[in-house]
Amino acid sequence: MTTDIAIVFGILGATILLFLSDRLRLDLVAILAVLALLLTGILTVDEALAGFSDPIVLIIAGLFVVGGGLFQTGVADMMGQWLARLAGKSETRLIVIIMVVVALLSAFISSTGTVAVFLPVVVSLALNARLSPAKLLIPLAYASLIGGMLTLIGTPPNIVVSNQLQAAGMQPFGFFAFTPIGLIALVIGLAYMLVIGRRLLPEHTRPIGAADLAEEAPTPLELAAIYRLPDNLFRVRVRRGSPMVGQTLAQTKLRTKYYVNVLEIQSGNEQKPQANKRSIATPETVLQIDDVLYVKGRAEDVAHLANEQVLGIMPSDDGAHPLSQELGVVEALLTLRSQLIGRTLQETRFRDTYGVTVLAILRLGKPIEGRTSQTELRFGDTLLVQGAWEQIAQLREERNNFVVVGQQRELTATRYETRRASIAIMSMLGMLVLITFNLLPTVTAVLLAAAAMVLTRCITMEEVYRTMNWESIVLIAGMLPMATALEKTGGMQLIATALTESLGAFGPIALMAGLFVLTSLFSQFISNTATTVLMAPIALQAAAGLDAAPEAFLMAVAIAASTAFATPIASPVNTLVLGPGGYRFLDFARVGVPLQLLLMIVALATLPLFFPL
Repeated sequence: MTTDIAIVFGILGATILLFLSDRLRLDLVAILAVLALLLTGILTVDEALAGFSDPIVLIIAGLFVVGGGLFQTGVADMMGQWLARLAGKSETRLIVIIMVVVALLSAFISSTGTVAVFLPVVVSLALNARLSPAKLLIPLAYASLIGGMLTLIGTPPNIVVSNQLQAAGMQPFGFFAFTPIGLIALVIGLAYMLVIGRRLLPEHTRPIGAADLAEEAPTPLELAAIYRLPDNLFRVRVRRGSPMVGQTLAQTKLRTKYYVNVLEIQSGNEQKPQANKRSIATPETVLQIDDVLYVKGRAEDVAHLANEQVLGIMPSDDGAHPLSQELGVVEALLTLRSQLIGRTLQETRFRDTYGVTVLAILRLGKPIEGRTSQTELRFGDTLLVQGAWEQIAQLREERNNFVVVGQQRELTATRYETRRASIAIMSMLGMLVLITFNLLPTVTAVLLAAAAMVLTRCITMEEVYRTMNWESIVLIAGMLPMATALEKTGGMQLIATALTESLGAFGPIALMAGLFVLTSLFSQFISNTATTVLMAPIALQAAAGLDAAPEAFLMAVAIAASTAFATPIASPVNTLVLGPGGYRFLDFARVGVPLQLLLMIVALATLPLFFPL
């Protein structure tokens, strides 16, 4: 082993350890790996930065735009509502319908986006059927991962292995080259979940952090009871002589100085058309004498505010509940990689960023006492947020920091505008035709469809930047140079030779099994895309060492990368269902490991039939 190979292996090992530790964001770790390769002289500047112009990165970025167009026009949401109407109350029927529909949708758009759309729908279906959501949410997550095996664009690992073939001067995988093995995996996964998997799922009576008082989404009054809000909601009147008269809410600094949030305002000026009507409080709202403020805060903080600002605390027995139907009230669950974790709401400027107010925080099923704005957030916390329905609808587009798990009728009234849904569908179908029949290179077809989505206003540029998962894009661009470094120094050849000499002696199937196990193992703890970027060149060289056709080996790597079933951190979709399902870490291993082994056996038996060795 040369010094350069040892350096690259050291950087790779440190990168994997940082991925596993989760102390730093994945994209930051990838950038640090690129810098390490540059500073050690392993790669030149051009080689280190080549990943950012690689077709893979552009394809994945374009697919985020296409998927975003389908979400913004309501195509994905309409499928979720159709599923809700189609499904009955039978657990078996629910599992079948959910897995089939979600897998088919995940074959064309982001699995994370698909799960984010279907998560509240599936929770509602489970509660309506008197089932624990834990019985349906792991099948939902696994179906989205299996759906990625169905087409070339189903998941980034598929694109990576196809690009690897093309880079080696061979014919890349076609759009539906993955479909036969993907369909077999879907059938096996569905049968496993119906016969074995559902018996291994936990029997939780209620999901952690999700309201389950009714068959339908909880009302604001029900949510207020769950989060024990009445004790922290007050009405105060602006008295004559109050220094707040004539000031805007922003100028009063109630949140930062008194830790009190103003939710709504009832004007006391009878000359105003909105007198005696409650309206949304905005930073620009000017306060007048006799205005009634509906506020949320601790009793001592409200008393302090009233004393200093000459406000009158009004009785609450007038029959008017402080949570009106004019504002939306939903729950938002923090995801594992949320940037809010470890920070307070005040530090993140949550209200300024999203235009909504956090009324309360639920942790492990119990409301947190104390000042909400000063509470350090943790993974799995559920935030009860209130704001205008338009702002609540925009929250549903956020999938990196949290996912909205509560939906009410007012929110369904602000569904996406669907008049451009047909345009979005035609843009996607046009892209599929161009890729399937090789009329244009894949990157050109994807970028053309992305441009069509924007030009036809299926998605705006502002929504494009919100939809784009920059962490994934930078991660891929940053890990591609690692593969270049392994190849340049001979490290890749060393790994391929070791695999060939140890397992190749037992035949190509044994070598393929080794590649599958190694890829699947890495994918449980680090990004499946990053794993594939590293394993695809190794699979190619290992196949060459046996003088075998590489297609089956590369396909095995892609399939293995999608079997991220065994840990809640293996994939964002697993993370999304962890909290609402009330799962523990070992629940995923108990259900997922047997399915991984089953799919490995099926893949090893069928891949040589579709891709002769």
